[in-house]
Amino acid sequence: MMRKVLFASSEVFPLVKTGGLADVAGSLPGAMCALRQDVRIILPAYTEVLENIGRTRCMARLDMPQGEVRILMGSLPGTSVKVWLVDYPPFFARTGNPYMGPDGNPWPDNAERFDLFCRVIVEIAMKRTQLKWKPDLIHCNDWQTGLVPALLSLEEQAPPTVFTIHNMAYQGLFSHSSFVALGLADDLWSHDALEFHDQLSFIKGGLVYADRITTVSPTYAREIQTAEFGYGLEGLLQHRSKYLSGILNGIDTDVWNTETDPHIIEPYSVRNVEYKQLNKKALQQSFDLRKSDVPLAGFIGRLVYQKGIDIILQAIDALVQLPIQLVFLGTGEEEYEQSLLHFARKYPGRVAVNIGYSESLAHQIEAGADLFLMPSRFEPCGLNQMYSLHYGTLPVVRNVGGLADTVVNTNAETLESGQANGFVFSGERPDDLVQSLRYAVKLFDNDLVWKKLQITGMWRDFSWDHSAREYIKLYDQLD
Repeated sequence: MMRKVLFASSEVFPLVKTGGLADVAGSLPGAMCALRQDVRIILPAYTEVLENIGRTRCMARLDMPQGEVRILMGSLPGTSVKVWLVDYPPFFARTGNPYMGPDGNPWPDNAERFDLFCRVIVEIAMKRTQLKWKPDLIHCNDWQTGLVPALLSLEEQAPPTVFTIHNMAYQGLFSHSSFVALGLADDLWSHDALEFHDQLSFIKGGLVYADRITTVSPTYAREIQTAEFGYGLEGLLQHRSKYLSGILNGIDTDVWNTETDPHIIEPYSVRNVEYKQLNKKALQQSFDLRKSDVPLAGFIGRLVYQKGIDIILQAIDALVQLPIQLVFLGTGEEEYEQSLLHFARKYPGRVAVNIGYSESLAHQIEAGADLFLMPSRFEPCGLNQMYSLHYGTLPVVRNVGGLADTVVNTNAETLESGQANGFVFSGERPDDLVQSLRYAVKLFDNDLVWKKLQITGMWRDFSWDHSAREYIKLYDQLD
């Protein structure tokens, strides 16, 4: 059946992006539309969004306590997916990213900004606007939309809600005075509602009141019910476990396609995976790495503790004792940036570093590397390991979150069954990573085994079509 879904997100690629949420919001609605769902995206009309979306038209005007709010409509670039923008310049017409100012600090009025965003969504959900389209279901994402299920719980005959957690580390916590200033109903201030250690918690609005809760991988859905990953909300998630599930994200296989990728030197596929070597040689040349047939391991990502960059840094002296080359692309904490640059100077021709980010170079590393390092301490889903598998680059990952759901460790049993596609380790010690890579380097010399591992990864279906079908099954439970 066709249903009308309002997909609420605070960022959507390619309009505005700070992390993986934008990738999901930029791909999943289109995949669901292709499966005969009527999906509209709604997000704030940030300055960057208005610059990137092209032509828009005003569809409705709302009189809110803050003043007049306009609902603008455009299309997601390159698609026919309709996008509604909540246009209130005092809150959203700013430089900086959606959540932080140019000084790197959160906007001091974030509670007010995203409260307004949520209240506009509620007005649309309850058909109290000039819009003729009324959603059958509201799909909310992360804390910025968390008040929507809470506010709809106070309405009669409200549409059902789905709340997706992309990262439990971000919860939208504000003071009790913010709760009062927002004029939220007194009934919502309790431990069983929005109160969390005497603070207002936006994310609890979704966790307590949504009809279904999802997160971005099955393993992460289990992990967030533990103290290690639940950030104090594991008890609530255990209480609602009957309504909690994990659906693995997909990747954009049009953008990440080894046969059509405009960023790489030589296209290749499972039929001629040996052409991948031409991309490796080009990558070695561009980074001034010694041309050789040793395995080349890449890292792309934020240089922060979550991504396990410190584990890699502590292991580098041991890793260079192996026949291996290392290439890094990323930006983050200065301490980690400087440490990487130190090792690049210490081991020229073996360790190469590019501080910053380049989409083109990211594609070249995925196509040119033999191995991809991703020793994250937690990873709700992860995308780079899926890009790597799709590109015949074997991931080396910790056994957490979406990494555990996508990478099958190589051993005698998984090789025999044809399931192996990478290397998985469990600890956080540098030696755990070294041992895993030592085994990978040993297997690299066996061309037949290595090619089998590459092709196993490349055959795996990571398209958004699969994820979209899983979400539609979830929606069916709410009809």
